[in-house]
Amino acid sequence: MACGLGAPDRQLVDPYIINRMREHGPWAALQNPDHDQRPKAAWADRLMWAHANAVENLVVFAPLVLVVHATGTASPGTALAAEVYFFARVAHVVIYTGGVPVLRTVAFLVGWGAQVALAAAALGAAT
Repeated sequence: MACGLGAPDRQLVDPYIINRMREHGPWAALQNPDHDQRPKAAWADRLMWAHANAVENLVVFAPLVLVVHATGTASPGTALAAEVYFFARVAHVVIYTGGVPVLRTVAFLVGWGAQVALAAAALGAAT
């Protein structure tokens, strides 16, 4: 919804929208938001940032998976890297929303490492 990814994307945005409705009322929440107006609930603000980070990382992850598939370099290792990436990103959203700073960084780095593994597989096919 917020970035055109469909139903999975909405699952991250829905709690944020519900919070906006609670803070501002349904009519104000349905209108164009003032981008300078931050949520009063800290968790909702962190969820919004976690969502933006997930979308930014999906832009890197999706092409990597497509290249690995298209080049025929898919393997049990690349499948594991994709699974690790998925669960690291889920953990990142939950941990970020919960406000746990160090674990948030660890979850991000695990997902980043999975992307590096996919890139290495894709680059190995290019050489």
